[in-house]
Amino acid sequence: MSDKQTPQSAFTGPIVIDPLTRIEGHLRIEVEVEEGRIKDARSVSTLFRGLENILIGRDPRDVQHFTQRTCGVCTYSHALASTRALEDAMGIELPKNATHIRNLMLGMLFLHDHIVHFYQLHALDFVDVTSALAADPARAARLSASISPRPDSAETLASVQTKLKNFVGSGQLGPFANAAFLGGHPAYYLDPESNLIATAHYLEALRLQVKAARAMAVFGGKNPHPQFLVAGGVTCYDGLRRERIAEFEGLYKEVRDFVNQVYLPDLLMVGGAYKDWTAFGGTSNFMTFGEFPGKERDLESRWLKPGLVYARDLSRVIAFDPEKIEEHVRHSWYEGETARAPFKGETKPLFTHMGDTDRYSWMKAPRYDGHAVETGPLAHMLVAYLQGQPDVQSALDATLTALNLKPADLFSTLGRTAARGVEAAVMAKRVGDELEAFKANVASGDTTIVTDVPVPQQGEGVGFVSAPRGGLSHWIVIEKGKVANFQLVVPSTWNLGPRCANGLRSAVEEALVGTPVADPKRPVEILRTVHSFDPCIACGVHVIDGQSNETHMFRVL
Repeated sequence: MSDKQTPQSAFTGPIVIDPLTRIEGHLRIEVEVEEGRIKDARSVSTLFRGLENILIGRDPRDVQHFTQRTCGVCTYSHALASTRALEDAMGIELPKNATHIRNLMLGMLFLHDHIVHFYQLHALDFVDVTSALAADPARAARLSASISPRPDSAETLASVQTKLKNFVGSGQLGPFANAAFLGGHPAYYLDPESNLIATAHYLEALRLQVKAARAMAVFGGKNPHPQFLVAGGVTCYDGLRRERIAEFEGLYKEVRDFVNQVYLPDLLMVGGAYKDWTAFGGTSNFMTFGEFPGKERDLESRWLKPGLVYARDLSRVIAFDPEKIEEHVRHSWYEGETARAPFKGETKPLFTHMGDTDRYSWMKAPRYDGHAVETGPLAHMLVAYLQGQPDVQSALDATLTALNLKPADLFSTLGRTAARGVEAAVMAKRVGDELEAFKANVASGDTTIVTDVPVPQQGEGVGFVSAPRGGLSHWIVIEKGKVANFQLVVPSTWNLGPRCANGLRSAVEEALVGTPVADPKRPVEILRTVHSFDPCIACGVHVIDGQSNETHMFRVL
């Protein structure tokens, strides 16, 4: 454990990061720094969001195939939200097998997303890769044995170090080029041996995440963009075969073991070195839709329940009410001043200019009952913990104990990162439990996976998904059997949108205020907090040529 404190400079002035990398999509962060600490922040999505307009007039059954192409990472989340929205408008329930298969797919998506996020997207905010060149592999192996039930050998770590030396010596640094950690940085605390272990697991995670994607393809047919969902259930009859279930189970167990034996120990190793980051990156309000339903359209049947926490109050959970969601555009590049409920939402672009501090983002600004809220793993785990969910309580208590932290310390960048790891462990167990229930249902003789119901001529529906990045909802209005209106309210609009009409900052804008900056030319501290939200800007913005139906190409100079 470390008692180091994040250094700060005496710098005063603006810092702009554009584009902010290691995320999905295009994001610009603008901050004002005063004597080494961030005084104000703006989160700027720099591509037009217009996917809703593309969907108008289409067959509601086709919507999922468009929305899951919002992003190359969150594909199943969007397909599920769109399908749930249509099913809500149709007023139907699903066969048990369909619910089990959908839950298994979502559970594996959580594991895939959290592994990739921790290692490939977020680890380099804490891990100095070049420091690993100075590590003693034998000492690193002893450290690995002390923290992990599946330790790395000195030979394995020496091999990784050799590969790293060759890589750095080649000058072809790729994702490491011009990074904050090259050449040393005062905000990096891990010793060389810890950095070597983390680098070895960074490389291992590149291979391991493929197993999670393959497991999803067992039922989904392919990944990304699975092709098994229909309104009323699923179409993967082959997934009822014993051999296919066994294939899924084998892949799942490999991923589960990596989470428990590698990811969690690495999280504790990094978290123990950066405990000062419990003082930075916090927000105030948290929201989750819950997830893993017993009955698809019943939010209260979900294994993780919906709810909100206001003002960091750990004494109670606020009940979730869908009618309290609205989207603001007052500080976005859209026409209008008035907040609208998603069923009445409009997407009419009105660009001003880059650098505008009044209207400054292509994202809208969702609010719940007037509150800016954070959504994602920290919200999921906080609400479940306070509601007494036993798996969450045991996993979160164990992590807090290992790091010698209090529940209130979770309101931070480190807390958000730790909650994601806890959620991965919880999901690893949940997928196993769901799999056993699915196997038992199939063994009972139930082979039904879909209910065929026609699309209504008129209606509206909403599909709520707690995706790995947070609360996702799709809102559909149907007239004359076609889509009359469609709105996507995604995790990154909640977390990384602009201010609302009431001037309230979004979650990431609030989280950045007060953060120290040690080196304004290499502001890794900004990256730590922004990356802890796992931004997916592609989900919140989308661009397409209405005449040619081709996406545009952009070059950042």
